[in-house]
Amino acid sequence: MKAKVVKAINEQIKAEEESARLYFAMGNWCEVQGYPGSAKYLYQHADEERMHMTKLVKYLADRNEFPTTQALEEPQNHWDNIHDVFKGVLEHEQKVTELINNLYEVCLQEKDHLSSNFLRWYIEEQVEEEGTARGVLDRLELASAAEGGLFHFDKEMETASTQEG
Repeated sequence: MKAKVVKAINEQIKAEEESARLYFAMGNWCEVQGYPGSAKYLYQHADEERMHMTKLVKYLADRNEFPTTQALEEPQNHWDNIHDVFKGVLEHEQKVTELINNLYEVCLQEKDHLSSNFLRWYIEEQVEEEGTARGVLDRLELASAAEGGLFHFDKEMETASTQEG
């Protein structure tokens, strides 16, 4: 593998780990604020991001390249409300989509067809991730307008985490 591709994949490993930490922090905030269903959903999402990271690590190892462990930024730990949490999820997934697209472009420029083919799974996953995040935010906005809506939204998030996991 070309060094530029290995470096770019290692940067994506770091981004996936930072995503996991962000969703874990969001889950912690929800837990403290009395949204246990949303916390469970976000903890599960953090686990999924760790799986994405591990898949990249395994890919590099399978290609006889060394995955690196890098210093991480401290994630945000406070939000003003539950809406800001899930708006943050959507914005973060949009950022990850951009990172995956940039990584894919590096692989194409370097003519690393194996890596570009491997990344197609991540590209398809990001379509799902953004769609899910948009749907959750839409449901939250509808729930916020109704009396007791946030309680029901949180229960729905607990069910969603059980169904996805």
